[in-house]
Amino acid sequence: MIVITAPTGNIGSHLLSLLLESAPVHGEALRVVVRDPARLPDAVRDRVEVITGSHGDAEVVDRAFEGADAVFWLVPPDASLTPEDAYRGFTRPAAKALVAHGVGHVVGVSALGRGTSLAHRAGLVTASLAMDDLIAGTGVAYRALACPSFFENLLEDADALRETGVFTDAIDADLKAPRAAVADIAAVAADLLRGRSWSGSDSVPVLGPEDLSPADLARIMTEQLGRPVRYVQQPLDELHTDLLGHRLDEAFARGVVDMKRAKNEGLDAGVTRTPATGSPTSFQDWCARTLAPAVLSGGTRHAR
Repeated sequence: MIVITAPTGNIGSHLLSLLLESAPVHGEALRVVVRDPARLPDAVRDRVEVITGSHGDAEVVDRAFEGADAVFWLVPPDASLTPEDAYRGFTRPAAKALVAHGVGHVVGVSALGRGTSLAHRAGLVTASLAMDDLIAGTGVAYRALACPSFFENLLEDADALRETGVFTDAIDADLKAPRAAVADIAAVAADLLRGRSWSGSDSVPVLGPEDLSPADLARIMTEQLGRPVRYVQQPLDELHTDLLGHRLDEAFARGVVDMKRAKNEGLDAGVTRTPATGSPTSFQDWCARTLAPAVLSGGTRHAR
């Protein structure tokens, strides 16, 4: 039995599709934890066991983890909380349930940066790495998917790209860094969950096929969208003000700013890309399949 949290998010929905495709071969039962089962397609609801509720709730994870062999763990960050509460606080009930039910394997979505000098001051990334430590401390076999920024984050700029040809971030324009498609992250998770011969605790980087800067992204988007695209870097103090204007918890907003600052200082640059750490989807292909339809048709889909 594999339990999938956040199955309607972008990573979780890709993962669920992959595991359903292979279920007849592997014979693995699937259970999902979801707040609103109506968000699951009818064909999916008929093939999985559904636990309704938040996977941050002790009673919900107690039911969800009973009889489970493996868990896919993804925390949906709650900007109304501090980073500590949004990651470790949310995960504590699950950590207790993992032990209580003897779950053997967990695959979680986390971040790059472990082992760098920046890891202790990287805001949301620091909180995510502390969540990894909490899960690993239960004694389960744990693999943290060490992810860079997602291509899908650019979907939040689809309206601006359509209307003004501009996208924004707080990252230096010429800073090259790994970026990955969520479908590739889901594929790595699926492989780990299906083949549970691994033990202990470790990170599994998912780096995409190449490092790209915001300037590179603008050039490629210009080619793929057939219209000029320009990058505008937002100062960190302005980003902080904007986040507070959207009523984020002050500590969470500071966590976002600290994460962006750490990325600018090289947080994501500590892992070498190899055939094992790279992933196949190029930004060009992702733009053609996902971003271009969202920008040119007027439909925006968010990452998670």
